[in-house]
Amino acid sequence: MGAQKKSSAAAAARISDDPEELSRVPLQAVLLADSFTTKFRPITLERPKVLLPLANVPMIEYALTWLESAGVEEVFVFCCAHAKQVTNYLQCSQWLSQPNFSVATIESHNSVSAGDALRLIYERNVIHGDFILISGDTLSNMSLNRALQEHKERKKKDSNAVMTMVIKRSKLSPVTQQSRLGTDELFMAIDPDTKQLLYYEENTNHLKGTLSLDKMLLIDNPSITLHNDMQDCFIDICSPEVLSLFTDNFDYQHLRRHFVKGLLVDDIMGYKIYTHEIHSSYAARVDNYRSYDTISKDIIQRWTYPLVPDVLLFGNSATKLEREGIYRATEIVQSRSAQIGPLTVIGNGTRIGNNTKITNSVIGKGCSIGSNVLIEGSYIWDNVTVEDGCQLKHSIVCDGVVIKSGSVLSPGVVLSFKVVVGQNFTVPAYSKVSLLPQPTKQDSDEELEYADNNSDIETSPIAGAHDNLNGELTSDLTDMQSSAAEELGSGGAGYIWSICEGASEEEWRHSVAPVPAEKLAEISQTIDDDLDFSYQDGNAPASSGELKPGGLSDSDDDDVDANNDSAYFEKEVEATFLRAVHENVKVDHVILEVNSLKLSYNMEFAACAGAIFYSMMKLALGTPYNSSAELYNAVVNVLTSWKRLLKSYLSGKDEEIEIILKFEEMCSELAKELSPLFTKILCFLYDKDMISEDAILDWESEKNYADESDRVFVKQAEKFLQWLREASEEEEED
Repeated sequence: MGAQKKSSAAAAARISDDPEELSRVPLQAVLLADSFTTKFRPITLERPKVLLPLANVPMIEYALTWLESAGVEEVFVFCCAHAKQVTNYLQCSQWLSQPNFSVATIESHNSVSAGDALRLIYERNVIHGDFILISGDTLSNMSLNRALQEHKERKKKDSNAVMTMVIKRSKLSPVTQQSRLGTDELFMAIDPDTKQLLYYEENTNHLKGTLSLDKMLLIDNPSITLHNDMQDCFIDICSPEVLSLFTDNFDYQHLRRHFVKGLLVDDIMGYKIYTHEIHSSYAARVDNYRSYDTISKDIIQRWTYPLVPDVLLFGNSATKLEREGIYRATEIVQSRSAQIGPLTVIGNGTRIGNNTKITNSVIGKGCSIGSNVLIEGSYIWDNVTVEDGCQLKHSIVCDGVVIKSGSVLSPGVVLSFKVVVGQNFTVPAYSKVSLLPQPTKQDSDEELEYADNNSDIETSPIAGAHDNLNGELTSDLTDMQSSAAEELGSGGAGYIWSICEGASEEEWRHSVAPVPAEKLAEISQTIDDDLDFSYQDGNAPASSGELKPGGLSDSDDDDVDANNDSAYFEKEVEATFLRAVHENVKVDHVILEVNSLKLSYNMEFAACAGAIFYSMMKLALGTPYNSSAELYNAVVNVLTSWKRLLKSYLSGKDEEIEIILKFEEMCSELAKELSPLFTKILCFLYDKDMISEDAILDWESEKNYADESDRVFVKQAEKFLQWLREASEEEEED
């Protein structure tokens, strides 16, 4: 079997070594339009995941837009379940007529895994060189140039270097042991010099942060960096041999669990996988409902630029960006008394009634939102009707759903297509509701079987031009609606799926709803914040993460990691604070989340105080203002509203001085419009007992021997500082 493997792999790589000929091979990509999982049920029983909207744009649009911008010339879209929907969509889209960018589909009706897909692509003989492998639910704005160059250079030196995985730093919550995308803790061992991947293992046991390493791994590799703070971006640069390896080994089904881990333990063939870490660029995959929520927020907050609603034009209507991250399509009917809060997207043709409040949500096109409705942190797709007096919190509502008056969607609810919620009915938290009965089997190929057996239904949701992307389902689905058991109150239609045995924990882990505070408090008592590494021979490594002879670590690398950690920590705290503002999260719950981040990043209270103060100032700067006086009032309002949160991390003079230094940095570098208000805001912080007299005077003393450029704000505050000194002297005399 080994000889056969080698020969077929070599045959797949018969490409000329002539540099000029290599340069003429177009860069190709394989896009998997089937995730081969069940995490988005019941929705994916009726529509493929890649066509689900992300900030009102189908997921596949983000993937194809990025591939085109990254220099890919040919894309092969592999379709399996609901293949007809995907092919119909592409035929009606812009992608089949783009110059210098070819998109072709490869259909299969019996593939049940990524391995099957890649084996079929190998049989079609369409890949002629290095190619990009991604799934259609991946979103990125990274440049491929450097990663491709690294891959090609390694391949010239070592023909066994067949794959480069893109990774990104992502700290875990020490409480849930999950990333912000809702994915499990991932252990990686990487050679710090060559970036070769040596070990890859997901930790699905959330309460046990341990791993076992073979002693030979340490003997064979003089330097290893162990990570549990990396995110797999699921963007791979592959040599053609990858396809033949799948063909030679039918045990390879899952890309990571089988193929990657299989190559890492195969000592006979010697194939190698390397990593490419990105820093400022964005890359993430919509793996579950929580990552759907996280990535949607990242899009709205423009971390994914230029893949944002006002730039990524889709359909026939433009979207305009307003202050506080509000995006509105051109044709919206909104009552004057309705309130649209920050970080919200409103789709074209949507009508919003009196006294309705919508915040931190995405509303699709053609929706009808009644009066006195409250929508928070939710995703409402196209042509949804929400009648008067309803409340929707942290839910997903698919096309054509009707929510009758007075109804409530509890956090974590998912309503699939055309469901009807009866009047004054409360849908329980984490419920999944569909017009389709819950399948008795939970196999990942259920969507494929459903599509085959109900072909007349599965082709209907997406069949037409852009404006018809979310057209009505066929009459067959309407018939299902009338026959569905009335589990959703009087006049309701739909089945509430039961939670599978042993899956209740996954509901809150993978939900669009925030993890409940009581759940955080409960599990924080039972997990260990430190990773324990146990070895087969009983030897334990140093806690630095990098293993070298003698246990020494590179201090320069540690400094770089510390700087990166500080930047990541500030971003995480800012995101936590903004969510608290827009979703009215209680201060005690915010403190609990910030404390979790503090433990995860191993930060001091001063860093927490600085990050929170920075987030408060950014919030104030995002408030509309036309003068310095209005900006000052905005700052005062934010500081007053969140005083208790900030005070929770001002445990002493050091933390208070950190606030002043952070404020000074913002005024001089990041937000110069605050600089004229420095003294006035400093006085306010003093008057409200957020910063003490001693902290302010010590800050002044630290600046005594500083350069003139570092004393700008000391000079600006001279009168206030003089007043403090005199007041202090009078107290001492008394």
